[in-house]
Amino acid sequence: MNKKTMTVHEVARLTGITARTLHYYDEIGLLKPTEVTEAGYRMYDDAALGRLQNILLFRELQFPLKEIKAILDSPGFDPSEAIAQQIRLLELQYKRLGELIAFTREIQKKGVTTMNFDVFDTSEIEKYEEEVKARWGNTKAYQEYRQKDIARKEGSYDKLANELMTMFSQLGEIKHLAPDAEEAQKKISALQKFITDNYYVCTNEILRGLGDMYVCDERFRNNIDKAGGDGTADFVKQAIAVYCSSNQ
Repeated sequence: MNKKTMTVHEVARLTGITARTLHYYDEIGLLKPTEVTEAGYRMYDDAALGRLQNILLFRELQFPLKEIKAILDSPGFDPSEAIAQQIRLLELQYKRLGELIAFTREIQKKGVTTMNFDVFDTSEIEKYEEEVKARWGNTKAYQEYRQKDIARKEGSYDKLANELMTMFSQLGEIKHLAPDAEEAQKKISALQKFITDNYYVCTNEILRGLGDMYVCDERFRNNIDKAGGDGTADFVKQAIAVYCSSNQ
């Protein structure tokens, strides 16, 4: 080809994603290489890199890969309109994270929980995400995916709550250990990942604020201690504090 192209490893160095991820994107049809050489090397041109940039932006916004593919493959997809939507979503997330940080700092400063559950409300972000998906997602593949996704999520909230309580129960089983014990720290890492995967991006600062809330809010403390036994909430808070200090 006359146009300049890049190999998988060159794209990986440029973007910071792994070659394995690029191979996977090719396998699922999310990002096909511009060409494959006779030697079997995948090559990517500027158009492919532009699509990759959109993929990475949507991934940062927590869009699943199947939804990203449906959006990018939409016949009417407009990159300039999409970037404006991505900026708006990033602004909404930035605003929400700022509110969460301010909230957790207030908890840290006062030593008590201020009852304000509005900061956990993601409805504005979710509403705009649905508008984005509706704008680009009028393909048959997208509609089929959404139907399956809705069915898959029915009853998931109770399931997630039970899984979270199980994690606290497991932490309660080791509360006789020091908060900085390796087993305790692994479980706190798993807790942070669980929150990020199922609720919202749980940074160390947010996690530390949650640790304070688990102790200061009587309802949280009671539920956690019920799951893991008396003293579990205090142990979790201490283990979170160690974890966040060690991973700054």
